[in-house]
Amino acid sequence: MFQDTKAFSGFSVDDLAKAKEFYGGTLGLPVSEENGMLFLRLGGGGTVLVYPKDNHRPAEYTVLNFPVADIEKSVDELTALGVAFERYPGFDHDAKGIVREQGEGMPSIAWFKDPAGNVLSVLTESA
Repeated sequence: MFQDTKAFSGFSVDDLAKAKEFYGGTLGLPVSEENGMLFLRLGGGGTVLVYPKDNHRPAEYTVLNFPVADIEKSVDELTALGVAFERYPGFDHDAKGIVREQGEGMPSIAWFKDPAGNVLSVLTESA
């Protein structure tokens, strides 16, 4: 039924201008603005809708994951841009905030938040 649709995901923010600067400037994603909403263009061809919401509540789960070839380098680059990494109870984070592979098939991962408090991650790309 939906196998040929170009589905996309979306999430809210409390400040569209800050979101545009973060996603386009800090993270370097192609961002367009249409009808008061942002569209993030992802490397794999996907799109994510980011929309303003007056009573925005940050997602308490990861809304967007960025697979990377070198998580250490990505974390260092993001840290240099002022991004702070989260440390969640129950995970063994290293000094940089990276949770190293926790078992078979589990990639290394590091979580951070956008200016609206939504949770994002960088994780080791699967081979």
